[in-house]
Amino acid sequence: MAERKRYSHADDIGTEFEEKVVYINRCSKVVKGGRKFSFSALVLVGDGEGHVGLGFAKANEVSDAIRKGTEAARKNVLTFEMEDSTIPHEVMVDWDGAKILLKPAPQGTGVVAGSKVRSVLEMGGLKNVVAKSLGSNNPLNQARATFKALEKLRNRKESLASRGIA
Repeated sequence: MAERKRYSHADDIGTEFEEKVVYINRCSKVVKGGRKFSFSALVLVGDGEGHVGLGFAKANEVSDAIRKGTEAARKNVLTFEMEDSTIPHEVMVDWDGAKILLKPAPQGTGVVAGSKVRSVLEMGGLKNVVAKSLGSNNPLNQARATFKALEKLRNRKESLASRGIA
C-alpha cells in the first residue's frame, strides 16, 4: 500500500499557497488591573491542487496569532487523493466529538458543506463534494475531522490492486 505523503514544510512542494483565516477566538482572563485578552487563530493554507495545511496558534495579539497559525499550517501540509474534482470514495470520521461525513458528488454539484468544512475542502481544490457534520460544531474539531477524513482517502486503483482485483 502506498505511504501517505505528509510534508514537513510547504516549501517542499514548490507551489504557491493561499492563506485563509477560518476562525479567531478571543479569550479573557480577569486580573487585578481588569481583563486581559488573548486570541487564538485557526488558519488554512492550500494550493487548490490536492495540498492543504491546518494551523492553530495562540497569542496576545490577533496579528501574532494569525502569523503563528500560518507558520504552523505551512509546516503541516497534507496531500490527499482526488478523482477529477471530487473524492474517490465516501468517508466518515470521528474527531473529538466532531463527526464528518464526506461523499463524492457528480460534476456540477459544488461543495455542499458547512463553513469550516467547506473552507478545508475548497482550499484543497475539491469542487464537487457533499459533506455533513453530525457531531460537535466546534470550528477547530470540525476542521481537524475534515483534515483526518482527507488523510483517510485512498486511490481506487491502488485499493483494487492490493486486494487482487484487476
